[in-house]
Amino acid sequence: MSSMLAAWRHAPTHSKVWALAAPMILSNLSVPLVALVDSSVIGHLPHAHQLGAVAVGGSLYTLLVWVMGFLRMGTTGFAAQAAGRQDGGALRQILLQGLLLALGFALLLGVIGVPLKGAALQVMQPSAELDELTRDYFHTRLFGLPAALASYALIGWFLGTQNARAPLAILLTTNLINVALDLWFVLGLDWGVAGAARASVIAEWSGALLGLALTRNALARYPGRLDLAALRLWLSWRPLMAVNRDIFLRSLALQLVFFLVTVQGTRLGDATVAANALLLNGLLLTAHALDGLAHAVEALSGHAIGARDRNALQRVMVVAGGWSLLASIAFGLFFLFGGQLFIQLQTDIPEVRQTALTYLPYLAALPLIAVWSYLLDGLFIGATRAREMRNSMLLAVALTLPLGWLLQGLGNHGLWLAFLAFMLMRGVCLGVLAQRLQRSGAWFTMGAPSTTHSEGH
Repeated sequence: MSSMLAAWRHAPTHSKVWALAAPMILSNLSVPLVALVDSSVIGHLPHAHQLGAVAVGGSLYTLLVWVMGFLRMGTTGFAAQAAGRQDGGALRQILLQGLLLALGFALLLGVIGVPLKGAALQVMQPSAELDELTRDYFHTRLFGLPAALASYALIGWFLGTQNARAPLAILLTTNLINVALDLWFVLGLDWGVAGAARASVIAEWSGALLGLALTRNALARYPGRLDLAALRLWLSWRPLMAVNRDIFLRSLALQLVFFLVTVQGTRLGDATVAANALLLNGLLLTAHALDGLAHAVEALSGHAIGARDRNALQRVMVVAGGWSLLASIAFGLFFLFGGQLFIQLQTDIPEVRQTALTYLPYLAALPLIAVWSYLLDGLFIGATRAREMRNSMLLAVALTLPLGWLLQGLGNHGLWLAFLAFMLMRGVCLGVLAQRLQRSGAWFTMGAPSTTHSEGH
């Protein structure tokens, strides 16, 4: 306890955590706000199928981008450890590998995205007008896919070097240009849905190009040379690819849970599924904010592991954990006492409002339960221990799926209890694994080998 108190009192660690967390919280919160502006702008056009096309096409495109989220998370841990070792050559290699993977996956997704979009629309069975507009919107958005994935890799790399201002600049530039061009193209030039798609593409490329420009100053802090010969060897790619694979599988398992929550909610009626969607918006708001602290943990824990600094690692976890707990308590109190206003701002349908208020206490409890999985995810990403993340997620799903089935008789109460149990088990499984690694001193034996060829011998 005394060592934890000493860690909490270490003022420089507080400064380091918030220097990274504050810009990332601002960056993260800008993302849902842009989606809101998109909907509002298109929502003022005369036909419902125009808003529907942006919603459906945007969801399909977001799914393609989302499944590539490992480009951000995988890059952060390796970059943080290389920065901790002061290995400028490895940092250059990780940056180039991330960008090459982004380009390769963008081309692959561009090829398979078109037939997948067609299959998804067949399942949805939209009207002819909605189908045509959705296809046009989606095809235009694909031109921005290389930039969107490159931004993922760049943001992950900058975070690894403990630079949160560059990700903030990338995301704010992308989002502000998107909003400005949305208003100009859709309302000013009357380009309609096509204008919204073009605005997004231009914004994505603007953010990616800015990120590339910012790497020059960042690399100047870490002198070194890129080993081009190593890039031709599978040995130098294998660690990054292994981590990315495990993060991908872990993320798929997480999305399976959210999908099952939606499916089960739909079976309970329109008002219930609508109310659950409003409440889960509260979870997204909380997650976007708390993820800022998790991002700080990724960068600082990876740096400490790369530098073999056990005291720094403990201080990071205690300080970030303390602030995460305080933030989750604040969110819980907000939803408990201000949740009614939160619901009213989202809908004026009486039945949906009343249903959402009935289940509001579950949302109030959620931040306190979910915060530990966010925090520990940051530690495991920083340590590039994606295999343990994957295994703990699969175990949490396996343990709570039977519970969800057993609680079906309780209706939506059973669904929420099962979901809370899943979020709790995520944290417990990660916590048990973290404790085991701590006892064996394994945090400082890399979760994956170094990506530099020279250390592969």
